[in-house]
Amino acid sequence: MSNAFIVAMGIGTVFVGLICIVILCKILGAICCAAEKNVHTEETAPAAEAPKVIENRQEIIAAVSAVLAEEMGTDVSAIRIHSFRKI
Repeated sequence: MSNAFIVAMGIGTVFVGLICIVILCKILGAICCAAEKNVHTEETAPAAEAPKVIENRQEIIAAVSAVLAEEMGTDVSAIRIHSFRKI
């Protein structure tokens, strides 16, 4: 009878712990979702925004070309950038 009691207490402890973890995850999920909704509602940027002018366009394109050439293992002169826009 003692062995059954130990097994029942072990299984009960595990399930109580798992239920506590599930409840904690749901609470934290609700808090995080509420925080994300507040962040999105605070943004008041218009949907159709005019494209902004990039000041140092040639320098940025040169830097991007150098990084791409390094990653691809080729020379910078072998890379041609046809368009460049801010996302």
